[in-house]
Amino acid sequence: MKKVFLFLCCSVAYLSFSQIAEDQDVDNIFAEWDMQVPGAALGIVEDGKLVYAKGYGSADLEHDLPITPSSVFYIGSVSKQFVTFCVLLLEEQGKLNLDDKIQKYLPDFPEYGAPLTIRHFIHHTSGVRDYLTLMYLKGRDYLDNSDVDEVYELIKNQKELNFTPGEKYLYSNSCYFMLAMIIEKASGRTIKEFAANNIFGPLGMEHTQFYDNNLDLVKNRVFSYRKKSNGIGFDNLIMRFDLVGSGGVYSSIEDLYLWDQNFYHNILGKGGQDIINKMHKEGVLNNGESAGYAFALHNDTYKGLRTVHHAGSLAGYRAQLLRFPDEEFSVIILANRADADPSSKAYQVADIFLKDKLKETQHGKKESEPEEEEISRTQEFDLSNIDLKAYVGEFYSDELDTTYKIYRDDDSLKLIIANADPKVMMVKGVDVFEAEGYRLRFNRSSDEVSGFEFDAGRVTNLKFEKQ
Repeated sequence: MKKVFLFLCCSVAYLSFSQIAEDQDVDNIFAEWDMQVPGAALGIVEDGKLVYAKGYGSADLEHDLPITPSSVFYIGSVSKQFVTFCVLLLEEQGKLNLDDKIQKYLPDFPEYGAPLTIRHFIHHTSGVRDYLTLMYLKGRDYLDNSDVDEVYELIKNQKELNFTPGEKYLYSNSCYFMLAMIIEKASGRTIKEFAANNIFGPLGMEHTQFYDNNLDLVKNRVFSYRKKSNGIGFDNLIMRFDLVGSGGVYSSIEDLYLWDQNFYHNILGKGGQDIINKMHKEGVLNNGESAGYAFALHNDTYKGLRTVHHAGSLAGYRAQLLRFPDEEFSVIILANRADADPSSKAYQVADIFLKDKLKETQHGKKESEPEEEEISRTQEFDLSNIDLKAYVGEFYSDELDTTYKIYRDDDSLKLIIANADPKVMMVKGVDVFEAEGYRLRFNRSSDEVSGFEFDAGRVTNLKFEKQ
């Protein structure tokens, strides 16, 4: 008996010291934020329990309020998985079908020569241009309030898609903004009401909501910040943004723990794991290949272990929900500073807790750019023969109802996008320029510049005509 007792005492002591070491290692990851600066809330879930929940830094610099596991953050695109779950619940209720055309619920949405379905929207294979990018290109600040009808009109005003639906994957917030509208049409309730009654309420997520009215109060809300341009102090990013679908959810570590656990034992809708299995099913492109994106979830692997994850960001908010389903282990990080990288820190936490299960892997080189891009960058052309004056002028896009200006500044061209600061245009080929990541491909008529097509990541082939 003495030997057994001694063994148990040693075991308890070993576990305690081991846990203390893990806690210290975790705290070291967040040490730079464990003071009167914006920081983050951390939740670590293991075997069904929230084994670690802590706040680092300040939730409100003006009132010196600390971040806690109960602090409520804007979670950005992590919100999208609640949208897809709403869609699947409505499918379960027989109120919609994933292969329904978008126009069944939004009859005024344009036809683009190929069917656009709910499934395309879920997996970002629609080709519909991203509204946040369009708003920036139009000169709107996402921190300001934007009316739902105004945003919808902007999306509808686009005369073409980025690509044929199903041809490829390209992330588009427009899709989820419109999915929220479809949920309202199919259910007869706003997504705020539907999610509250069918997800947040049943799971006991008392501090989680789709925030669709910026006049509403949010208890325990954390405010978001970014470092000042001089690196000293922080700017308060006051956000009046209240569009839902593409984002819009406010939540806490404690509430997201409840959501995380429902993936193992679903109690929502009809119950059971069928709906959970659907959440992990990736979209399929027209060529039969995977789109690489499930129902607002990324299926992946990390050092030999299967992962499911999604990140989110807007203003100074940053979020990551990372799950290792086979290990029943999750890391939830919600941050309130624009320079935060919760995804990187989530994997650092996993390295500590799963060190005995992870396999060291070599990271391969980044994929090279598409061949056609390389060709355009390596074409031979003589800079001395380029007439910069030919590109000077004002250019109008009726899809944005906005005019851009190109002017000459000494030996360079500069581009003014709406009311943004001028951007230097760099020559990349014959009639091809880039300006801080944007690409302009100029068109000519009778050898005179007549306009250009504009590529901006999630928006391509936006047409401008010279005035």
